[in-house]
Amino acid sequence: MSTSARRSWHRTIQSMRVLFLLMAMALQAPALAQSEVTGFGSNPGALRMFKYVPAGLPANSPLVVALHGCAQSASSYDAETGWQMLADRWQFALVLPQQQSANNSSGCFNWFESGDTARGQGETLSIKQMVDRMIADHAIAPSRVYVTGLSAGGAMTAAMLAAYPDVFAGGAILSGLPYRCATTQSAAFSCMNPGTNLAPAQWGDRVRAAYPSWTGPWPLVSIWHGDADYTVRPMNLTESMEQWTDVHGIDQVADVSDTVAGYPHRLYKNAAGQPLVETYTISGMGHGTPVDPGTGETQCGVAGAYILDANICSSYYIGRFWGLDNLDGVAPSVSLTAPSEGATVSGDVAVSATASDDIGMDHVEFLLDGNLLGSDAAAPYAMTWNSSNASDGPHVLQAKALDLAGNVGTSAQVNVVVSGGSGGATPVTVVFDNEDGNDGYVKAGSGGSAPAVGTLESVYGLAIGRGADGKFNRALLSFDTSAIPDGATVTSARLDVAYGSAYGDPWSNPAGNTLVVDVHRGCMGGCAAEAADWAYAAVATGVAQLLPFSGGSQTSNVFSAPGLAAVNKGGRTQLRLRFTADQNATSHLWIGHGTSAKLTVTYTP
Repeated sequence: MSTSARRSWHRTIQSMRVLFLLMAMALQAPALAQSEVTGFGSNPGALRMFKYVPAGLPANSPLVVALHGCAQSASSYDAETGWQMLADRWQFALVLPQQQSANNSSGCFNWFESGDTARGQGETLSIKQMVDRMIADHAIAPSRVYVTGLSAGGAMTAAMLAAYPDVFAGGAILSGLPYRCATTQSAAFSCMNPGTNLAPAQWGDRVRAAYPSWTGPWPLVSIWHGDADYTVRPMNLTESMEQWTDVHGIDQVADVSDTVAGYPHRLYKNAAGQPLVETYTISGMGHGTPVDPGTGETQCGVAGAYILDANICSSYYIGRFWGLDNLDGVAPSVSLTAPSEGATVSGDVAVSATASDDIGMDHVEFLLDGNLLGSDAAAPYAMTWNSSNASDGPHVLQAKALDLAGNVGTSAQVNVVVSGGSGGATPVTVVFDNEDGNDGYVKAGSGGSAPAVGTLESVYGLAIGRGADGKFNRALLSFDTSAIPDGATVTSARLDVAYGSAYGDPWSNPAGNTLVVDVHRGCMGGCAAEAADWAYAAVATGVAQLLPFSGGSQTSNVFSAPGLAAVNKGGRTQLRLRFTADQNATSHLWIGHGTSAKLTVTYTP
């Protein structure tokens, strides 16, 4: 190659490098919304301060301090874990402290150094000075300041809560450690693995010693840990729970034990019933912050090093535990637009409503005489009511709207008169619980106690979707409906299910996809769970639909006439949830098992 050709080649390579650099900068553009703040105080810990402030942030907004883990940076931690997205949605500011290599060669906050974890000293004081600067610059509400962190950042979170309970209203410790588990670097490693076991009062004393004169309330504490974490062993979740429950003066027995997104969740409350400490154990997860990339209300984050896709957005649930989602406490407005006041109706009736909210709408529910008819999660909010299932005469319709913060608004009542209904008998409504031992995931011969072997079954609940073995639609629910009198007429039925978790987007399919309910009078096959149950010919298929949901619970629309006729008045009624289109090999939905599923039936004697 000639000299001129080589020069041309080198220029081309250099131009490509510049282009790739510009592309990389463009991909990282969201991080540029952060800005560095200097001169925020004496900064004895020699940390750097970054902030993120949503446009138009009002005065008296909350502040979250997010502490990265070792080998991570402030510039990426908030976006990768979803905090920046939530700051925009829920309107709060962020502070992102950055460790410097001169302080710690691994980029870790020095949670094990006494001089960096005491009130008025080192790194804890530097972080507190960052909070002071944000309060001064952005009129942050001093009573609504929170701190969270991963690993070393989680351990430093515990230090901030202990040293400055007068500054922080709440904290979240992710894959972290109790306060003052170690005061030297060598001791830090034994705290991390295998861990240190102390009595709750011993742990609590270490926190109380950090600010002996403090007599005010202690911060709320959320504690998260993967049960497959071999860097910071899971026992540290228990030790942290014991430390902070003792500090709050409550016992170490959970007042609520449930699952959220399929993972074990425990709440510890005071005598007044206020949750003060909570724990999440993320089954099968290693060392990191759990996120749930994708779209929707509960999704967040970008999976990466120590940012782990566990199908649960820890930042979202932490923010809700702190109350960040309750932005204004203002209920949405909602109004029924059809049918009109005083209308006489018969047969299928179009019911519709308008609803709006300054935060954002979640869904609208339609009620008949105070009982749920159905719901709609997207405007225009509407449903079809089969009024022939109601008794002849006057009835009351109403709409209830729920916003993204959980505020509820109710419309004015609309009075209608049903003609051609089921008669004048007083309707009776009964709620049946799913029979836990017949929920479709038990080994034959185990008496309902042992989980089945397969790809989708787990503590997450009942699975709907496709596993690697090619089986589909495994959610089988069983209800003892024999309490309905033999001569009664079933006029309404609906199913409520609780969200467990999901993988992929089980509702997406090129041909469209819908989650529907099949009904069978009696057991589908034998009354023990069998593989054949998933394809068994039910008495009535596709009798109701459940709208897509990614948290909480969802209620089906009212069963169709064949579905109502299939309800068994002499014994067991079984329901099967299935998607109308096949899922791919990885997308599936879990719903809660046992009594989290309920069948509500209305009948006339």
